[in-house]
Amino acid sequence: MTTGQTVRLPSVDRILGDAACLALIAQYGRVQTLACARAVLAELRTAMLAGAVCEEGASITAIVAQMAERLESQSRSQLRAVFNLTGTVLHTNLGRALLPDAAVQAVVEALQWPMNLEFDLETGKRGDRDDLVEELLRELTGAEAATIVNNNAAAVLLMLNTLAQNKEVVVSRGELVEIGGAFRIPDVMTRAGAVLREVGSTNRTHLADYANGVNEDTALLMKVHCSNYAITGFTKSVELDELVPLASKHGVPTAVDLGSGTLVDLAQYGLPHETTVRETIEAGADLVTFSGDKLLGGPQCGVIVGRADLIAKIKRNPLKRALRVGKLTLAALAPVLQLYRAPDLLAERLTTLRLLTRPAAAMRAQAHTVLPLLQRALGMQYVVTAEAMQSQIGSGALPVDQLPSFGLAVRSAPDSRLSNPLGRLEQRLRALPCPVIGRIGQDTLWLDLRCLEAAHETAFIAQLAELSA
Repeated sequence: MTTGQTVRLPSVDRILGDAACLALIAQYGRVQTLACARAVLAELRTAMLAGAVCEEGASITAIVAQMAERLESQSRSQLRAVFNLTGTVLHTNLGRALLPDAAVQAVVEALQWPMNLEFDLETGKRGDRDDLVEELLRELTGAEAATIVNNNAAAVLLMLNTLAQNKEVVVSRGELVEIGGAFRIPDVMTRAGAVLREVGSTNRTHLADYANGVNEDTALLMKVHCSNYAITGFTKSVELDELVPLASKHGVPTAVDLGSGTLVDLAQYGLPHETTVRETIEAGADLVTFSGDKLLGGPQCGVIVGRADLIAKIKRNPLKRALRVGKLTLAALAPVLQLYRAPDLLAERLTTLRLLTRPAAAMRAQAHTVLPLLQRALGMQYVVTAEAMQSQIGSGALPVDQLPSFGLAVRSAPDSRLSNPLGRLEQRLRALPCPVIGRIGQDTLWLDLRCLEAAHETAFIAQLAELSA
């Protein structure tokens, strides 16, 4: 506060001429630094009118220090690395699949060099960017052809707009799913220009329902994988091998939206079985759409595989250009697909599969290592225990199946006087240099260690001391 003497602010020129400020100019540029200096001075003048600025706070040293803090904050990316201790491996809000090293290196190279994205090196003429991964996709899925767009919703949109604009698509009422963000299959169909023909009931749909739904305006029979929920009890659905002959009889294609598509049988790794893309193609599907950044373990993209004539028609749709992927996506996708050529090494090299199959013993040992360090940092207001818990795959994959996991459970101490102790702790964890994201439930903050691999354990532990500050 002022003590009766007049507080004088330094001029902008004096601030910019200060040695510490010159270092800021070298780092952030003169234009940005000048704007910051003016903003800080304006705030100080306002504070002075309220008598809230002392001589020390108006010094060049204090002003430049305030500028440095502000400039550093402004230049910090809003997209930050976090520790995912939610127990959900493919967490949509945290970016889903983590890329394996081979894909990361390929993306780095693509960032730094011109690439033959649409240039045929053999002919010297313009090429097709889908050619960079199509052969791999054909090999891994058994499909005749493939094309890539920016996500699976785009894949469904493009497929429907191409093959069913102003025509009907027959879908079971029990498969009209809604995914994250209130994104619904009926809405996608409407935007694609297709007409939804619902058949059956929510819990039971028969082959006769599909047959009765087919007419001269039918363009597709479509199945949608219910990947983010399950209907149990008195239920009936029509399997693909039943639907295909009906579609063939009426001369219309069968399309399957697998959502979180997988290229391998997960059961061989001790995980629940999920229908693979190859199984779907072999069952007679003419087109299959699926995501690249879920169970496949690659970058965000949508893949359409199936009959060559239908894929060719889809690629000629003008919307394809609006929905196509860039070189970074293709650079990341190709190495991920290459990993599937060595299925015996996949669980080690594909990050998503490695996390899904992480041994419980490794997580248990890790929990007992971290427990005393976290307890020391939190003090007597909290009680930390190592406990078994349940992880989930996430992103709509196998919604009712859980994975035995292990981690740390944090509860408020019985004699704690803190108000909303778990909420406050969750906020403190999110405020760490590398934010820690857990989940609160049953009066407990759960920190599932499935996704904390050994390579990141040291960095995680190093910042725990900041919780005691």
